[in-house]
Amino acid sequence: MMVSEATGMSKLHMAIFAVLLAFLVALPFFVYPVFAMKVMCFALFAAAFNLLLGFGGLLSFGHAAYFGGASYVAAHAAKVWGLTPELAVLCGTAAAAVLGLVIGSLAIRRQGIYFAMVTLAFAQMIYFLALQLPFTGGEDGLQSVPRGRLFGIFSLQDSLPLYFFVLAVTLGGILFLYRVVHSPFGQVLKAIRENEPRAISLGYDVNRYKLMVFVLSATFAGLAGAVKSQVFQLASLTDVHWSMSGEVVLMALLGGMGTIFGPLVGAAIVVSMQNYFATFGAWVTVMQGVIFVLGVLLFREGLIGVLSRWLKRPL
Repeated sequence: MMVSEATGMSKLHMAIFAVLLAFLVALPFFVYPVFAMKVMCFALFAAAFNLLLGFGGLLSFGHAAYFGGASYVAAHAAKVWGLTPELAVLCGTAAAAVLGLVIGSLAIRRQGIYFAMVTLAFAQMIYFLALQLPFTGGEDGLQSVPRGRLFGIFSLQDSLPLYFFVLAVTLGGILFLYRVVHSPFGQVLKAIRENEPRAISLGYDVNRYKLMVFVLSATFAGLAGAVKSQVFQLASLTDVHWSMSGEVVLMALLGGMGTIFGPLVGAAIVVSMQNYFATFGAWVTVMQGVIFVLGVLLFREGLIGVLSRWLKRPL
């Protein structure tokens, strides 16, 4: 009844993806499209982070570096270089991949809390560069980024065409991450996460696998950031601030680490809170903290993790 986890997609997951697609296609006709696009961008960001933590077992406190770094590069490419949206997004994604390769090569030499602190230190360096470099706009960021024409043909000035572009990128990215997790590579990642010494004894080059998953995670985090810069026509210091790294950790934990759909649910909850509770000002952060504490106490495996355990099916 089920397709092998390492070789294909189960019927349950196919059904969930089909329902998700139908829901997202109809969503912009019922809610503000920009809000829906923000949710999708952060869902992809959280899914990329979950690949590193949930399946690779590596806790990074510096993923804002790739998210925000790609946002700046994509915004600069569109505004200054005049590139079309898809090329600007590709430039930002490529920059995140290179950044992930450089930082990952150094970070994987440490483990545990030391690994996390190294990633945080590098992220703070990227934040400082974003603040000081002339092309980033300093505290003002890069504003009025043109949305342009997709492939030089389709105008993205209206929210609806842009929404379906973001939908295609987000769903494509999540499906790619799903395939990575349910591949032989993904099975090795899980083995390393569960018992690294045993994986080494079986002959796997653990550091190479760690570096590969680190770069993959950074790349898709960058893809999310690059698309976000096109949606909001802005790249700002908020995107590279350490609090952004904290938010994506919250999204992954709240939805369920090590699950496919958990980060998507976590991102939707956190972004919805920020949007609909914005009138409470700084109290939004307090409310996020309360919900996080309750989530950890009541749903230690995350919302989707608990649901998966109840259904006895991986989600």
